[in-house]
Order: sequence, then C-alpha cells, then structure tokens
Amino acid sequence: FNNLYLNNPRDLSMSNEQILIVEDELAIREMVVMTLEMAGFESLQAADIAEAHQQVVDHRPALILLDWMLPGDKSGIDFCRMLKSDEMLSEIPVIMLTAKSTEDSLINGLDAGADDYMTKPFSTRELVSRIKAVLRRSRALSNDKPIKICQLSLDPKSQRVTAQGNLIDMGPTEYRLLAFFMSHPERAYTRTQLLDQVWGGNVYIEERTIDVHIRRLRKLLRPYDCDKLIQTVRGTGYRLSNRLE
Repeated sequence: FNNLYLNNPRDLSMSNEQILIVEDELAIREMVVMTLEMAGFESLQAADIAEAHQQVVDHRPALILLDWMLPGDKSGIDFCRMLKSDEMLSEIPVIMLTAKSTEDSLINGLDAGADDYMTKPFSTRELVSRIKAVLRRSRALSNDKPIKICQLSLDPKSQRVTAQGNLIDMGPTEYRLLAFFMSHPERAYTRTQLLDQVWGGNVYIEERTIDVHIRRLRKLLRPYDCDKLIQTVRGTGYRLSNRLE
C-alpha cells in the first residue's frame, strides 16, 4: 500500500459518512481507518462476516469496503451476495478489496453485486477517489421516483423492474445498467462511458464485458418485447430509446 492520503483537504460534502471496513488483517484495517479519517469519513470495523453483518444492521453504513478472503466458511463474495439479495440492505454500495487480480475474479465480484473492485496492494489516494466516485453514483441512482418508459417500469426505492405488470428478476449488474439507461434515455454511450458510469472509473475489465451484460439484459426483457428499447448505435455503443420502433 502506498501514497497515504495525507495532503489533500477533507471533502466536506462527504464528511461524517460512515464506511464499514471488513478486513481480517489488523494492519490493513488500521491503515484504511487512518486514510478514511484524514479524508473526512467515519470508520466502522469488522474482522469477519458475523461482525460485519451486525455493524450493517446496527449502523447502516454509507459504503462497505469488503475483503474477498475472510475467516470462516463464507467469503466476502458470499456476504456481498447476501447484502444485495436483501431489500433493506441492497442499496449500500460495496467495494471489493482483494489480492485476486484475474479477469474472472473481477467479473465474479461485479456479478455478485460489488460496485467497484480494487486489487491489493492499492494506493490509498486511489481508494479515497474510488469511494467518492461510488458514493456519487449511488446518490445519482437513489432517486426515489419510479421511471417508466413504454411498458417498462423501474422503481429505484424497491429496486424492482416490471414489464406489463410482471416482475423481472435480474442481477445487480443488469439492474444498474438498466437504471442508468432509463435515467438517461435517447443518449448514446460508448462502452468506455458505460464502464465509467455503471462500474466506475479505473475498473480494469475489457469493454466486451459490456456486450455480455447487454445481451443478458435484452434476454430478460425479450419476453415482454422490451428488448428493442436497448439499441445498438453503430460505431458508438448503445442507447435506450423511449419508444418502441
């Protein structure tokens, strides 16, 4: 770990927000706590999943920094899946911290619902930047007003998607992608822009990963004839139309 976040002033717009650090290595936990405090955040700590769950229930942190490998029979990925499947807790953003750096591991983390992913060792300055970026995106997607386009409805408060009155069961990644599209209809986005907006800047996955999730999303919407709303823009990327053509 390097570049300890010592010189930048506190971001007052982010101050007093609690960040839960789930990490079994005390030295790493203490380093992250000091970094966050210097950036104006308050810290909560947990060394295992049981303690982390209790902290989440008691304090409902603004964001969770979650280690992949934790003591016990469940991993950080398991805990992330559990959080994202709980309607009361699913809106809490999660950044995975892990020594696993393969693309498969990264995709597994994101598919489990993680909002971002950092490999160890990491720069503490970058960590603070990632936290601020994820919190900004989380706020942007937390508008409580339902969005309706044609027969497709998305309720950000309950994180439910319905079409023709039918509930569509979709994973967290497809939900975030659809929520972004429906919040910005009729605008074409490149794959790079979608990676930045939905997954976060500096997330090192290939652009073709976007195509995989677009195919999954279209497949989920196809039974309701809503897959045609997501259009391929040749030479650019994708957009969501506000009308069926």
